[in-house]
Amino acid sequence: MSGSNVAPTPTKRHTRLEDALAVLIGTLIIALGVSLFSQAGLLTGSTAGIAFLLSYTTSLNFGEAFFLINIPFYLIAIRHIGWEFTLKTFASVFCLSFFSDVTPRLVSFASVQPVYVAVIGGFLMGVGFLMLFRHDASLGGINILSRFLADKYGWSIGKFQMLVDLIILSSSLFIVDMSLVAISVIGSVALNMIIAVNHKPGRYLGNVSI
Repeated sequence: MSGSNVAPTPTKRHTRLEDALAVLIGTLIIALGVSLFSQAGLLTGSTAGIAFLLSYTTSLNFGEAFFLINIPFYLIAIRHIGWEFTLKTFASVFCLSFFSDVTPRLVSFASVQPVYVAVIGGFLMGVGFLMLFRHDASLGGINILSRFLADKYGWSIGKFQMLVDLIILSSSLFIVDMSLVAISVIGSVALNMIIAVNHKPGRYLGNVSI
């Protein structure tokens, strides 16, 4: 029998428990990467990066900027992606906010090498994002927009987010030391490389019903 005549193995949707564990573990991993970046004085991209820039150039603090930026993206998620994705995203954002606050109290390093932190921290966050994406969740903002563009137009999530991150980090040159921005670019490339290589339509079907 030729391989072309063999029926594909049916796949099952992730269970609610699997989704919950993915959100929990994924945000824990991302929080560790964020903590490493913070200890090295590096920058992040995506919506957090935009909120960071706004907090230094306007009267808004980080929390206010992050909340306002996310509002239109949640509307996109509800209208074009669905309530399930939106609710999982709300849960992911809540968990990451909590873990990002707790992690520095549990893990710290006497010294950190910025370039190493950029690479390993970027990889950690990329793996965490990948877990969320594969369980139909995200961390809001640019993540939602990249998911929408991927679903509707087939754009690469990793490549799109890498472009956005590079634009954000380039804008940071007017605010932050150039050397830290340059190293942060390495972290952005490491993060988005994980997503670009591992998150491709048709290669992972664990979220598809039988």
